[in-house]
Amino acid sequence: MLAGQPEAELRIGWRSVSFASQGGGESWRSVLAPYMAPRFRSALRDLMTSAVPYLALIASMFFALRVSYFLVLALAIPAAGFLIRTFIVFHDCAHGSFLASKRANARLGAMLGVLLYMPFAWWRHKHAVHHATAGDLDRRGVGDIQTLTVSEYRGRPWWGRLGYRLFRNPLVMFGLGPLWVVLIGPRLVSPGMNRKLRRSVVGTDLSLALIIAALCWLVGWREFLLVQAPPLLLTGAVGIWLFYVQHQFEHAYWETNDAWSFDAAAIEGSSHLDLPRILHFFTGNIGFHHIHHLSVRIPNYNLQAAHQAGGLEPTSTLSLRDALHAVRLKLWDQDQQRLVSFREAKQTRSHGRIAWSRMAPPD
Repeated sequence: MLAGQPEAELRIGWRSVSFASQGGGESWRSVLAPYMAPRFRSALRDLMTSAVPYLALIASMFFALRVSYFLVLALAIPAAGFLIRTFIVFHDCAHGSFLASKRANARLGAMLGVLLYMPFAWWRHKHAVHHATAGDLDRRGVGDIQTLTVSEYRGRPWWGRLGYRLFRNPLVMFGLGPLWVVLIGPRLVSPGMNRKLRRSVVGTDLSLALIIAALCWLVGWREFLLVQAPPLLLTGAVGIWLFYVQHQFEHAYWETNDAWSFDAAAIEGSSHLDLPRILHFFTGNIGFHHIHHLSVRIPNYNLQAAHQAGGLEPTSTLSLRDALHAVRLKLWDQDQQRLVSFREAKQTRSHGRIAWSRMAPPD
């Protein structure tokens, strides 16, 4: 914590994590407090408009296989939309904000995690780290998208720069990325993982193995893959993009740990994604990401109202077009305090060399 500053507390999942607030914390907390209370009817409506239609569409896709696979692919698009909305419910359960009961949030989150192929406690832990370190240059690497500074990128050997370029390539990030994020990464038990997280991973894997085996026996393994793969991978791609544009935009917030501020990371480092109304529905209002990072206790069904009533405007409001263009940004330029593309970083270096050559004395 920064010396001499008041402590602010943010509940992540069911643990309290201390942050240093740089003024204004009490005012926004009082503004947002009325929106932190879970509402059972709103939560039930969320479930009835997320997981239920997703399961209905998956069942319809199995029947559609008898008609045409093009029909299956057409149904996969709304199925992915409802699965994204299901993920937002899962996400709120991880923060303990969806329902009033801690136990109910955990149980519902674990069940939804099977639909999403995502171990609940494991993901909750990684996401808690993300909230505790978003925008902190000294604590990157867990629960976020890898981002190098311009100087770090230049300091890598050629193969290190190539690997980073491949990782940040849209075809890799949004094409191959879902395979890792949804299907492979969550299945692995890593060294040093505590018992609770290990149980979460193994329990989800076993549940998935039983359900998949039963469905393959019932409808056939080929039919299962043809139906399950398109909405799951599409959801993964859209989820990665959403997570990307929530914190990866030109004038985002990155500071070293000694200068890092929780309030600033939320307001300056989280975007307000101004989407069409239908997309706000399918993304569970997560576009109001600055409000979410100020208080994870606000469930998705209260985010828009909190944004409209709070007067807490983010520094960056992105349209859908802005968000799509943000994918070109790859490196954090600490001198300019903004994200830049590879081309911009190269031009900056070239200009620096020209300026130095003009300043250097002649031989």
